[in-house]
Amino acid sequence: MLMTKERRPAIRTLRGWAIHVLQEAGAIRACEEHGWAQDRADPHARERALDIARQDPPDGIAAGDAVAEIREVLDSIGDRCPKCPDGGC
Repeated sequence: MLMTKERRPAIRTLRGWAIHVLQEAGAIRACEEHGWAQDRADPHARERALDIARQDPPDGIAAGDAVAEIREVLDSIGDRCPKCPDGGC
C-alpha cells in the first residue's frame, strides 16, 4: 500500500512560510473584507506556531532562524485592519 505524507504548499520566502505557519496555528487571521493579516492575540496559538518553527523549520533554515522569523512577523502584524472604518473587521 502506498503511503504519502501530507505536504505543505511550496513557500518561496521565509516570511511567507512564517505567515503560513501562523495561519495554520490560528495565531493570525485575515480581514474578510480587505485581506490584511490580524493578530488574534492567542498565546496558545502563538506557542503552537513557535513549536512548529522549532520542530519543523523549512529545509535549509536553522530552527533558531525560523523562530526568529515567526516572532518578527508577529511583531509586524497588528490586531486591527487599517482599512476598516472601525478598525475591527
